[in-house]
Amino acid sequence: MDRLEVFLSELLDINPNTDIGLIESAYTKADQMHEGQLRKSGEPYIIHPTKVALILADLGMDDRTLAAALLHDTVEDTPYSLEQLSKDFGKEVAFLVNGVTKLGSLVYESKEERQAENLRKMFLAISKDIRVLIIKLADRLHNLRTINYMSAQQIQDKCKETLEIYAPLASRLGMYQVKFELEDIALKYLEPAVYADLTEKIKGRKAEREARIERIVAQLRDVIEEYHIDCEIKGRSKHFYSIYSKMKEQGKPFEEIFDLTALRIIVETVKDCYAVLGMVHTLWRPMPGRFKDYIAMPKPNMYQSLHTTLIGDDGEPFEIQIRTWSMHHVAEYGIAAHWKYKEGIGQDQEELKLAWIRQTLEFNQDSEDPREFMEMMRTDLFSDQVFVFTPKGDVMELPAGSTPIDFAFKIHTNIGAKCVGARVNGKMVPIGYVLQNGEVVDIVTSNNSKGPSMDWLAIAKSSHAKQKIRQWLKKQDRTQNVEKGREALEKAVKRKGYDPADLVRSQWVAKAAKQLGYSNVNELYASLSYGGAIVNRTITKLADFYQEEYDRKVKGEADLDAPVPKKARARGGSAGKRGAGAEPAVIVEGMSGMMVRLARCCSPVPGDAIVGFITKGRGVSVHRKDCPNMRGVTESESERGRLLRVEWDTTKDFGMFDAEFSILADDRKGLFSDISRACVEMDVNISGVNLKTNTDGTVSITMTLSVGSVEEMQKVVRVLSQVESVREVYRARG
Repeated sequence: MDRLEVFLSELLDINPNTDIGLIESAYTKADQMHEGQLRKSGEPYIIHPTKVALILADLGMDDRTLAAALLHDTVEDTPYSLEQLSKDFGKEVAFLVNGVTKLGSLVYESKEERQAENLRKMFLAISKDIRVLIIKLADRLHNLRTINYMSAQQIQDKCKETLEIYAPLASRLGMYQVKFELEDIALKYLEPAVYADLTEKIKGRKAEREARIERIVAQLRDVIEEYHIDCEIKGRSKHFYSIYSKMKEQGKPFEEIFDLTALRIIVETVKDCYAVLGMVHTLWRPMPGRFKDYIAMPKPNMYQSLHTTLIGDDGEPFEIQIRTWSMHHVAEYGIAAHWKYKEGIGQDQEELKLAWIRQTLEFNQDSEDPREFMEMMRTDLFSDQVFVFTPKGDVMELPAGSTPIDFAFKIHTNIGAKCVGARVNGKMVPIGYVLQNGEVVDIVTSNNSKGPSMDWLAIAKSSHAKQKIRQWLKKQDRTQNVEKGREALEKAVKRKGYDPADLVRSQWVAKAAKQLGYSNVNELYASLSYGGAIVNRTITKLADFYQEEYDRKVKGEADLDAPVPKKARARGGSAGKRGAGAEPAVIVEGMSGMMVRLARCCSPVPGDAIVGFITKGRGVSVHRKDCPNMRGVTESESERGRLLRVEWDTTKDFGMFDAEFSILADDRKGLFSDISRACVEMDVNISGVNLKTNTDGTVSITMTLSVGSVEEMQKVVRVLSQVESVREVYRARG
């Protein structure tokens, strides 16, 4: 038989329902595109994709995944384009192939940057379809099985990368058979002497270990059969890398690693699992602290089993795992069990969007530094994990060594920022306490908390918490500097003879800031927070700028009113921002040359529906149509004749207008500071505030803010409504 016939025969032995038509087409195309290409072993290249497809078939993957495996190197290594592949085999297969394809055409500054970018791309793909990662793991497994044909340096690099990234990823997916083989092959080439020594010693104790397992199994069968529980009992040895890791962690030689013997008991129901556990604990004494219930608290990769370590009759420990057959399938195949034991994947796709993938993508969006990304992968994804509970019983997964700070930030950024301590199992602990498996954690918060400090970065373990702490510190520094700079500028402006209220006229401060080389007003304020000569120089430049604008206004050259010194106003200048008392950009139907002003009672702004009212000796007063003072006018026949149609003049720059906002909030320390900070971040200036404390513990705040349009007012209402303790925000009607 030729290679294709042999391959198809092997596939049908694994799964008689394989779509031979699709697989044969994919094989033929891959063989055609890779024609003339050889592997380092000298074999035709097509051998590699067929072996990858067979690994995936053994895992129970679907036909489109096998087709993608056969084609996974064609786009990268041959002239076959992704577009053509999509036409030939469909978008689903093309997506899987593209997700596995490396970023070979891009140039990176370092190996770590290339590695990080490949992983970023892969995680984006696996967030949409986890099969991308399963193909990648099968590809890496076959490459390691034939790694002896690579150069010594390539072998070292691939094996290190396997231990750092791909074996932990297999563990995350619960694909333990793949994980164990990846780790053992990597150990064989990275530590050949250690591997050879372990092989020899394990072989030397094989007969002794098998005899011990037989004795334990016989005792178990006698007891379990009395209760008529159907089960299968298997003995197994720990794989080499696991033994090596234990020797390294505990600093012990092989002879002192006793729990090399492990048994697995597979039963029909969960009820049987716990019944067998009780029997096991009556036969042998369990070791304290070595029982794990992964049935009640599954691992994030869906792994479920009972683990207990016992002291044998000979005084040596051994481990027993107890699980159902369905749990066993998941333990062997992990995520792949969804394809092996279920029809299709459509109904399971949401279930497969694991939290750690979403977390990785969030970090990916927030961090552009490849070193930060790789550090997050090692710390948050590939390190050992600790599982703790919320007070409501929800399981939270964190990197081993995590503290209440990590727990708090995982719940919500605001919880983390207000964290002052924690209760663990009902007892108060400091924020630096190291959390242990199974503990119940309740975060203690305070509205008076000053928030994260630099030393929290040393206490936090997870990259997620550290990132949120850095963002908070950066934001706090900026906000404090802006407020401090604004205060410095107000004091200096007052000394120069200007009205500090002019500072809230943001269109002028913004214009001045740009002339002075700043990108925005807050950047200008922040620079002034350091005080000294820079404030005086800035004030001088602002004074010159304001005077120039005032002079232009007097000459009729300026479109907008400019802030001017008080002495200029005393000469009759019409300075100040647009609003009540200034000449507004309003067109009065059928009238020209008549004085027009915006009514103070309702403070209309561009976008409001407005109406004009002829006043005695004061021209036309422009009101909002919903102004309470207009209600009586519209009801009075004698007054209605004084109403005029008016509209905003869209040909002019409206500038900024004062608008009043009413806020009802629960009174608390720092409330107004938070509201002010929100205004600073929106670049909205405050020109007036009135606060009133109510008898029910609430506070009513009336704020006059400078806005440019109704849309900006709507944004103000939306943002201020999100400030903690705020119950209601609305624009005052008069």
